[in-house]
Amino acid sequence: MAESPKYPELGEALPPAYPSEGTREMLRRRRSCPADFMTGPGPDAAQLEDILAIAARVPDHRRVVPFRFIVFEGAARAEFGAVLKDAFLKNEPEADDTKAVYEENRFLRAPVVVAVISKPDRSHRTPEWEQVLCAGAVCHNMLLAASAHGFAAQWLTEWYAYDEKVLGALGLAMGEKVAGFVYIGTASEDPKERGRPEMASIISRWSR
Repeated sequence: MAESPKYPELGEALPPAYPSEGTREMLRRRRSCPADFMTGPGPDAAQLEDILAIAARVPDHRRVVPFRFIVFEGAARAEFGAVLKDAFLKNEPEADDTKAVYEENRFLRAPVVVAVISKPDRSHRTPEWEQVLCAGAVCHNMLLAASAHGFAAQWLTEWYAYDEKVLGALGLAMGEKVAGFVYIGTASEDPKERGRPEMASIISRWSR
């Protein structure tokens, strides 16, 4: 049996850095895997718990915790697919059966789908924009944690992250938004490298 991961205790002194060529190489080659390329297996209960715990270890000014998770696995993926299909057909009543079935099966593309919900506290003195950025960092941390556990992952929104009927079925409160749906599974094929920014075009150095 794998040993349970050890997390720091409150107030424990932690190293300020973890020099690791392996980590640097993973980050240089990090690539999302399209959900359409995924299959099983996905993370087991212990692996998923660790992935979520790592995802939550993000910069969070004044510890607002402006995010939460909704996990879809097993039969819940197909059950939520019925919600997606109904919402899609409400928006596109003339759509044919092929398109409707594709929407219904979206969450079946991967063994696990995690909705990361942004829930900024507008009454808190930490600026709302910082809280929103925190939820985005959670999504990226989850991609890295899944990769470190040996799984492919993709952070998506797609139309259903903005649909009122879908958001209602998710039980989102006023002011909450979907930061992303993170699909986690095993890649059926290797994703290819995509275009990256020309670094010289996005770097400047300030001076008087």
